[in-house]
Amino acid sequence: MSCPILDGIRVLDLTQALAGPYCTQLLGDFGAEIIKIERPGSGDQARGWGPPFQDGESTYFLGTNRNKRSITLDLKQARARTVLGELIDRADVLVHNIPRAAARKALGIDAETVTARNPALIWVSITGFGLTGPEAEKPGYDVIAQAMSGTMALTGEPDDAPMRFPTPMADITTGMYAAMATLAALYERRSSGQGQVIDLALLDCQSTWLANIASAFLATGVPPQKRGNAHPNIAPYQPFRAADGWFILAAGTEAQWQRLVELLEHHYPGAGRELGSTGGAFSTNAERVANREDLERRLTAYFRQRSVAEWIATFEQAGIPCGPIHHPEETLQHRQLVQRGMISELQHSTAGTVRSLGNPMHLQRTPPATEQAAPTLGEHTDAILAELGYSEEAVAGLRRDAIV
Repeated sequence: MSCPILDGIRVLDLTQALAGPYCTQLLGDFGAEIIKIERPGSGDQARGWGPPFQDGESTYFLGTNRNKRSITLDLKQARARTVLGELIDRADVLVHNIPRAAARKALGIDAETVTARNPALIWVSITGFGLTGPEAEKPGYDVIAQAMSGTMALTGEPDDAPMRFPTPMADITTGMYAAMATLAALYERRSSGQGQVIDLALLDCQSTWLANIASAFLATGVPPQKRGNAHPNIAPYQPFRAADGWFILAAGTEAQWQRLVELLEHHYPGAGRELGSTGGAFSTNAERVANREDLERRLTAYFRQRSVAEWIATFEQAGIPCGPIHHPEETLQHRQLVQRGMISELQHSTAGTVRSLGNPMHLQRTPPATEQAAPTLGEHTDAILAELGYSEEAVAGLRRDAIV
């Protein structure tokens, strides 16, 4: 059963790679009709990103393009732009990720042309650096945004080289912000009747990951330091090694720290005096942060004496936040994710059953729906053209002339 929230909203997706497709996939999960417009022959560049492939389909592409229909249009040809114009007339949202204004103009998807044709349309731009500023029109990818945002320089242990986050978090973050901005614009349009231009930049969006780090620097002028797994403001709040592996401990409040001290004293008499003495090196969070290395050394000496499972059971019973450190293959099979429907299984027209991550937004009455696997290239071209009023003969002519 599809989600009714965005029923009747038609989105034209002219994006490639990840940020834009992730945005439109989220909108599709909430019931919007997503028409993915791709170049004939090759389509979205992510269709070629692999291995791995599933029966010839890129798993990268399959994971970010569900709930969409695909039409091929060679927008370098005038007749294809005519078809696009007819789609724009009927659309509510257009999403693109073309950074150069001249290229947008040549394809007929620049904001001025599109909004003049359909004033109620919401025009969403997703680029590396945005539509304004000295870096506008430069090409941008996730890894560039990670590098320039300051997050790459802070990732890893203090002596490590700059480290890219293993998943494309700038793309995913930008896709989420773009979906939120689109929803806000759709809501505003209900009263104004007008569309608007939305300008998203990978660099802007990735920079928001600095969050509390940015606040600290902007308040003090002190440059943040790379700290590895240690939290800059809280201790203990990091991974620790047990006898047989690693676990995460997050004693984020003084009450939780006191429970940890009492627990260690129970199992190891004398630990309470070592760690919890009033006015000692660890008596407040500020003291623990200042003496983090000594604290880590002392705690590790205790934690190495028991297994991960034993510590987690003990901490959970005491109400101390903790958790195992899973590898991805463990996470993707974990009972919590499986029970909450976070692994989606969809039927693909050629690849069979496609499994991917589901949508994490659990709405009670109108939950998002993952119904349709990612389309094959141009899978719905004929159907979409028929909806625009093209006859079978007209469609055949467009195919003969390589317009679609």
